[in-house]
Amino acid sequence: MPLPHADNLIRLIVLTTLALIAFAANTVLCRWALAEPSIDAASFTGVRLASGALTLYLIILFMQSGRRADARGSWRGSLMLFGYAITFSYAYLILDTGTGALILFGSVQISIILVTLWQGTRLHAMEWLGLALAFGGFVYLVLPGVSTPSLTGFILMALAGISWALYTLNGRGSSAPLLDTTYNFIRTLPFVAVVLLFAYQGVHVSTQGFVLAVFSGALASGVGYTIWYMVLRDISNTMAAVLQLLVPIIAALGGVVFVGEPITLRLSLAGLLILGGFLLVILGRYYYARRVVRQ
Repeated sequence: MPLPHADNLIRLIVLTTLALIAFAANTVLCRWALAEPSIDAASFTGVRLASGALTLYLIILFMQSGRRADARGSWRGSLMLFGYAITFSYAYLILDTGTGALILFGSVQISIILVTLWQGTRLHAMEWLGLALAFGGFVYLVLPGVSTPSLTGFILMALAGISWALYTLNGRGSSAPLLDTTYNFIRTLPFVAVVLLFAYQGVHVSTQGFVLAVFSGALASGVGYTIWYMVLRDISNTMAAVLQLLVPIIAALGGVVFVGEPITLRLSLAGLLILGGFLLVILGRYYYARRVVRQ
């Protein structure tokens, strides 16, 4: 996929940045709520998805003014979304942040690349190098927080990563990201009801846990995932995989800005590796597209 025209590049950069910030915020909110624990995993997932559905539906009512639209998401997309949300919540009851991030983003990247190859898209040497460099930088960043995971935690987080990768790829065909995301969220609610039916004995919800779940669902998930679907129309699968490795860097920079954490050598080197890998992926696709045009 060639790079977007210059007049769309700024818009793409802004939307991508907002989406990745939302992903980073979502991780922080989830870990904050579940580590206390101020809410159980099933309730957190339920409140998160329900608040996302409600927020997006209210936005549609305000923006669409009752006009009919054909885009309604899909049960396939909603199942992927729910699969990611529920396994992510339960996995973080078992895993620490560094280990969970490594398994999650590793699974996302591997899944997207495998699907891309299966679909017949050929990755070139510079793209492979960029992927390896970016993932190496990501591993270097989270390595101090990595511990040997339990098998259950590993499986749950790997399933979360696979589900999110499939949800990402599913969004590439969206012509109406807001509508598709809204109805994907709404369709997750029957799945939420089933889970809560079986997990009702362990339900506990504090005010703090409820508020964190609402913010996670309404803003970091609902609005953030809509923006991500908008971005996916203009980037390649490979770029989507590499971009998400920037999330831990953004989260770490958030700690620097808002919590006063120091900028460490590890953070600086990891950021350079990930950004360098991202640049190689972009340049590799750009030069390949130019060569095709010349032929």
